[in-house]
Amino acid sequence: MADAFLEARGISKAYEGVQALRDVSLSIGRGEIHCLVGENGSGKSTLIKIIGGVVEPDQGVVVIGGRPHGHLAAIDAIRQGIQIIYQDLSLYPNLSVAENISFNQFVERRTGFVSWKEMRAIAERGLAEIGERIDLEESVQNLSVAKRQIVAITRSLTQNARLIIMDEPTSAITREDVDHLFSVIARLKAKGVSTLFISHKLNEIFQIAEVVTILRDGRKVGDFPTAELDDAKLTYLMTGQRIQYTPYKAPARTSVPLLEVRGLSRRGHFREVSFSLWPGEVLGLTGLIGSGRTELALALFGLNPPDSGQILLNGKQARIRSPEDAGRLGIGYLPEDRLTQGLFIGQSIGDNIVVTVLKKLLGALGLLDPARRRKTEKRWLEELAIKAPSARVRAWSLSGGNQQRVVLAKWLATDPKVFILDGPTIGIDIASKRNIHEIIRALAQRGIAIIIISDEIPEILHNCNRVLVMREGRLEQEIQEVSAVGEAELLAVVGGRQGNGTS
Repeated sequence: MADAFLEARGISKAYEGVQALRDVSLSIGRGEIHCLVGENGSGKSTLIKIIGGVVEPDQGVVVIGGRPHGHLAAIDAIRQGIQIIYQDLSLYPNLSVAENISFNQFVERRTGFVSWKEMRAIAERGLAEIGERIDLEESVQNLSVAKRQIVAITRSLTQNARLIIMDEPTSAITREDVDHLFSVIARLKAKGVSTLFISHKLNEIFQIAEVVTILRDGRKVGDFPTAELDDAKLTYLMTGQRIQYTPYKAPARTSVPLLEVRGLSRRGHFREVSFSLWPGEVLGLTGLIGSGRTELALALFGLNPPDSGQILLNGKQARIRSPEDAGRLGIGYLPEDRLTQGLFIGQSIGDNIVVTVLKKLLGALGLLDPARRRKTEKRWLEELAIKAPSARVRAWSLSGGNQQRVVLAKWLATDPKVFILDGPTIGIDIASKRNIHEIIRALAQRGIAIIIISDEIPEILHNCNRVLVMREGRLEQEIQEVSAVGEAELLAVVGGRQGNGTS
């Protein structure tokens, strides 16, 4: 590339005999919006760490602004204008917006004094550069994820960033916030700042990227202008598989719903919500931020008890004031954040699976029966195809897809009748998503009633037989025939650009 800001040439890297990258090259132009895609384990993380000087390659060279660097250190990469924004954003939650944006500049000066006036001025200039406004005195821990991202981007710009690498920046923000983030990226492009964007979400790749580099099993498949790709081609190039979805068909309804919600309300969260759910159904629940969808799910699981209304199971009124109540009644809940809410990340796979059913595994003396435990662990390792040499492997060492299977196993071990899944495939690659979706369908075919909460419209359309759209705490619309609705039409309903009712 004639006007390349960065080139990675012939990069190879192995870890303990595992070849993470093999002869991979990448070129990013000045002001270019470039997307790096591939399944978990394809080498994306290793490549961006090499570009950022965090990891040293076994072979190859990184060229920045025409200057080759055989052994690039992290501080050198920063001084050359490379900034990496990881998923955790690496902000100081207890410090203010101004402090987070300006902190690194004062550290580099190695002075013992801080000018608060200058700190505010640096932050103000940085935000103004991308047309953003945030209260500079606000503590970062009080900001939304989307606002924290703006703080992280602004911090990068104050350090003269010429290339900003964003690792899964949209995994925890809403559609509205994604659009806003993309408008910021477009402003960066206009200023000549390049962006390397890593994502598993195909619709976002097509929306923002100019060029897509695809990795598979540590090798580069190729570089492609976005206009030359579509969903099917990109999926095939990433996975080597042709993945197709067929609409999910629920079985015939029983005379009495398995779950019925009547006029459920909680002040400030949701109002007068009513719906029914039958065995074997996969019900989609979607809506914008603040719509009340997760708050409703938490109410059904006893973590956000309603002020009024009724919950009925098999036609009988149920009192659910705690997760223990929900569990006894056969309701399971897979939370949106699997790492902090769904898993004991430092514990073994087996510990995570059996934690919900310990009482069932007790022997005659009230002690945990090792044989029952092993049987339970073995069943779910096999049934959900969790890829690990044994149940003793720690959960933190697993891929995102396998971690999600462990959370599924934890709740499936309780034998739920109703299973609520909030963002079941967040941060998971395409092939793993398909596997999770197949598991969900298999559970529904066994008669479990399932609720999928998601703002990924394709996920809702491909896997649900019916959809509820929430808006500002109310049910905006119920879609009975999902197969008759297109992605654009459902997006319009979610965004409030289509009338209320049932279709």
